Amino acid sequence: MSSVSFSSISLAAPLLQSLDTLRYSEMTPIQEKALPLILSGQDIIAKAKTGSGKTVAFGLGLLSTLDVDSFETQALVLCPTRELADQVSKVIRGLAGFIPNVKLLTLCGGVPIRHQLASLEQHAPHIVVGTPGRIKDHLTRHSLKIRNVKTLVLDEADRMLEMGFEAEIAFVTRHINKEKQTLLFSATYPNEIKAMSAHIQKAPIEIHVDESTSEHIEQIFYKAEENQKPQALVALLSKYQPASTVIFCNTKYICNQIAKFLDEQNYHVLALNGDLEQRERDQVLLRFANKSCSILVATDVAARGLDIKDLAAVIVYELSPDPEIHVHRIGRTGRAGQKGLALSFCSTEEVARAKAIEAYQNVTLKWDKFNALKIPKNSTLKPSMVTLVIDGGRKSKIRASDILGALTGEAGLSGDEVGKIDIFDVRTYVAIKRTSANVALMKLQQGKIKGRKLRVRALT
Repeated sequence: MSSVSFSSISLAAPLLQSLDTLRYSEMTPIQEKALPLILSGQDIIAKAKTGSGKTVAFGLGLLSTLDVDSFETQALVLCPTRELADQVSKVIRGLAGFIPNVKLLTLCGGVPIRHQLASLEQHAPHIVVGTPGRIKDHLTRHSLKIRNVKTLVLDEADRMLEMGFEAEIAFVTRHINKEKQTLLFSATYPNEIKAMSAHIQKAPIEIHVDESTSEHIEQIFYKAEENQKPQALVALLSKYQPASTVIFCNTKYICNQIAKFLDEQNYHVLALNGDLEQRERDQVLLRFANKSCSILVATDVAARGLDIKDLAAVIVYELSPDPEIHVHRIGRTGRAGQKGLALSFCSTEEVARAKAIEAYQNVTLKWDKFNALKIPKNSTLKPSMVTLVIDGGRKSKIRASDILGALTGEAGLSGDEVGKIDIFDVRTYVAIKRTSANVALMKLQQGKIKGRKLRVRALT
């Protein structure tokens, strides 16, 4: 971990104040390497994964050059998914907390465009965060003007290319002046990234942060043929009892099959895949993040942008043919100095992949055996929280303090029985300790929030 303080670099007082409020004191390795270059106006290509602190790095950079008195779009951040765009927007808003009148707009597909058009009609946002397809839609409609953008950020560029956004990115970049600064972030570094950089960047400096497996992660491999993997999965979940687990599969089909199998074994499991509607995707990610679901089965693309601070375990159900992706998968556990657990299955057909991972990581892999006969009963890992949905959100002027007040006031809950509160435009999600969920649900259904009776239900 870096020991270089944010106060050691040239940042405006409001940004330092935000960092202090957010309790960011020392820079992460990617911030330490990238921030001085970003602040000097240099184009960069940075190899950095989710959770490395890259959003804070480029967020500070684009806010440093922002002119709030100029009502035109000055910064554009492109993301592969709406979930990541929402996450990036939240971080930048936090960093802009002490800069008055900053307008940031999130423009993504999966939601009606009419609300976005209404927001754009008022006056241009200073910062736009969005997905390439929806940004292209707005440019085609002439509802968004980005000619004078000073900073263009491509976040998780490798995933945008994997998802087929190459033409949309090219379309968007043609609408921005050539004098812009372009910051390209990618977890992996395929040739396609180099080719894209050559078209849109000016003499970029490449930044690499060592992403070798954390010393805090215990990594174990298990020999298991395809027909043995489901039982091996149950055996390992029973043995280790992780409070939260992400299971990685290579395909959407296997992802759905595994989620179905675990559900039949009475595990609290959700699948994250491309077939879900946007609201369903939001709910899946939210329930996993707020600890009301203990197991998430996902493909790499679907899990992009998922940043769980204290993920107990990663289980690799199918090895990736790319060892770099394997390191990226298991790097989601064991963060912020915590201990992590990475368990990987390897069939006879996958042995070459395991050897490639061993060579890439320059370590000797640890192998163990699973025992499907020693599966204890009642080991289905009940999550600690339950999510309640309230049919009211930002548009109803509902704040987290209103929800907390209703729960700790009339409902009589203590503050430590209430978990994460996530407020969206027309809905609010609140995590409640499982032992108190029924009481909280009944009290909220009978009572009022901000003087109004709102529909409340539990997500199951």
